[in-house]
Formats: sequence, structure tokens, C-alpha cells
Amino acid sequence: MAGTETGARSASASPHDLAGLEAGLDALDAVEVRRAPFAQVLLHKVLPPLTAVVLVLAVWKLLVVAEVTDDYKLPDPSAVWHSLEVLWLRGTLLDIVWTSVSRGLLGFAAALALGTPLGLLVARVKFVRAALGPVLSGLQSLPSVAWVPAAVIWLGITDAAMYAVILLGAVPSIANGLVSGIDHVPPLYLRAGRTMGATGLRGARHVLLPAALPGYIAGLKQGWAFSWRSLMAAELIASSPDLGLGLGQYLENARTDSDMPGVLLGILLILFVGIAIDLAVFSPLERRVLRTRGLAAASR
Repeated sequence: MAGTETGARSASASPHDLAGLEAGLDALDAVEVRRAPFAQVLLHKVLPPLTAVVLVLAVWKLLVVAEVTDDYKLPDPSAVWHSLEVLWLRGTLLDIVWTSVSRGLLGFAAALALGTPLGLLVARVKFVRAALGPVLSGLQSLPSVAWVPAAVIWLGITDAAMYAVILLGAVPSIANGLVSGIDHVPPLYLRAGRTMGATGLRGARHVLLPAALPGYIAGLKQGWAFSWRSLMAAELIASSPDLGLGLGQYLENARTDSDMPGVLLGILLILFVGIAIDLAVFSPLERRVLRTRGLAAASR
């Protein structure tokens, strides 16, 4: 009797009620994205890193004033700033940075083009996964600097050796990130895609890759970190005038000249570039992916 009454109510539901129900469900699914006020951005995004930088500089200055070690081992922060000014006035600062950044970005793009189909193949083909899965994990744990001597012997002290080291360091991370993302895709998504005709490459493009984006982006971030570290290791070890002056070679030249302010400046520039690329490229991409999945609060 109760079931009959319920069915009667459902049957008698007006189109207006159904439209209201659909609107309510859409409101639940929608993610409201608001632009944070400038004061909030300043307080939560800008002030903490600036405070950390100021604290590091203050501790650094106190150690110098306290003379905990010799000046040639721990120079004053002003000496490092002077080295930066010298590079800027000579007009070589941007050239040094761009030499390394252009290599790193080009090598990462090549690693992306190779690592993405490789990760897709490893994730979807059992035989390939059994054969290459352990190899990729082992390569990911291998320090990139170990490839530099082999790359120099194979390719000489050339740009090709630099790119080879970047690829060997970044491809496993990108591929493993994609494999991890695909492993966490609910099987229901794949079945729904097949039902709608999304199979093969279409299924990978429209269903598999979008669903695996969080893990894939994590792999991209790690791949960029490996690319940058691999390049710095290669420039440090395989330095040559024919390669141009990059950050790694600048750091090695400063070490050879016992120029500790230059050494610290090189370290800081390498750190700055790595952080800048992450903040400018990967962090916004990660926030956008999280927002599209209703996780906007987690990305703030």
C-alpha cells in the first residue's frame, strides 16, 4: 500500500518539481571558484615565504658576524649580492640562466613525449608492465649523475650528452606517474567509456588520461625535478666552452676559482629557477585539475 502511494506521488510529480531537483543536483556538483582577496593572498601566499627568506638571511648574517668560520668559507650576504650585480652589469646573468633553462625545458619536453606513451603502454599491456615496470622503478631510483660518464663516452661533451642525461632521469618519473594515475582510475569509468564507444586511442584520450591526471601531474612535477637535477649534474661534470656558460658550469668555474660568493650565487640561482618553474607551471596546473574534481579547497 505504501509502495503504491509512493509510486503515485512519483507519477504525479510535476515537470517543475523535476526541474527543481535537477537544478539542486547541479548546484551540488558545481564548484564555486572565487578569487581570493588581495589581502588574503598577501597574508597566506606571499608573507610566509618572504618571512622564511628574511629569517635565513638574518641567521646567515649572524653567523658571519659571530665569525663561526673563515670568510672564504661563509661570505657575507652582501658579497653574494655583489657577485649578482657583477653578472648583471656585464650582461651575462640572463644568458647564463637561459642557457640552462632552455636546455632543461627542451629536455623535459622530449622526456614528456617519450614518457607519456611509454607509461600508457606499461599501464595497459600486462606483458610490457611485467618486463619494463621493475626497470622503470629501478631507473627512477638511480641517481642521474651516474649517467653522466656514460653519456660523455657515448656522445662526447656535447648538448646531446646533456639531453641524454635529462631523458634518462626524467622519462622513468613521468612514465611511473602516469602508471600510478591509471592504476587509480575507477574501472567504472573505463566501462562507461567503452559503452559510449571510447575504445583504443579514443578511450585513452577522452577517458583514461583525463581520469589519471592527478597522478600524471605528480609524475610531471617529479619529472621536471629530475630533469633539472640531471642537467645541473651534467653541466657540473661535463663542462666545456663549446657548451656555453650555464648555471652548472658557472658553479664549477666559481669552485675552481675558490670564489665562494660565486658558488653560493650559483646555488641560489639554481634553486630560484627550480622553484619559479614549479610555481609558474605545475602548481597552477595542479590547482586547476583539483578544482575540476571538486577539490578546490585542497588546492588553496
